[in-house]
Amino acid sequence: MFTGIVQGIGRIVAVNQPSSDFRTHIVELPISMADNLQIGASIAHNGCCLTITQIEANHQVSFDLMSETLVKTNLGRLKAGDFVNLERAARFGSEIGGHLMSGHVMATTSITRIDENGFNRTVWFHLPFDLKPYILTKGFVGLDGCSLTIGEVTGNEFNVHLIPETLERTLFGMRQVGDEINIEIDPQTQAIVDTVLRVMAQLK
Repeated sequence: MFTGIVQGIGRIVAVNQPSSDFRTHIVELPISMADNLQIGASIAHNGCCLTITQIEANHQVSFDLMSETLVKTNLGRLKAGDFVNLERAARFGSEIGGHLMSGHVMATTSITRIDENGFNRTVWFHLPFDLKPYILTKGFVGLDGCSLTIGEVTGNEFNVHLIPETLERTLFGMRQVGDEINIEIDPQTQAIVDTVLRVMAQLK
């Protein structure tokens, strides 16, 4: 499990892709995230849970990406030199600063526009049709691994408001219109909405 509080930004130093449906990313972790790493441990990349397969010198760590990950996330588009938001798996007893996230990305969406207002930035995203029931004003959403509160929801867009701290600590400080972003719906919201829809369908 993860909390949606990005702990650092990692640089992809190499991509090995022996086939179209499998690749390995070698990521240079920030020093602050490199303590007590173990093969088999989980680290979220742009919100997607990946497993450490190899640990090398200079905080360089390998992760394998299967076809499902390549299809449903933005990780398959990355190349050497690109960056990813990183978060190590939460530990029991740790503070939950965001909201509980599984690291299972449901889909990607694109940034449609960015509004600047002083120190604040509002980022608008295309609202995928299949996820409309779960994107609710003032609800939670995971975007590239960041736990964020949904601002406004329209017929085909939704937005989040980002403070300078978020812009400095995550990739949202350099994101542009058209960039593809990973989405994870809040699991509690999904469970409630799905349950209500199922009960209503049975009552018809």
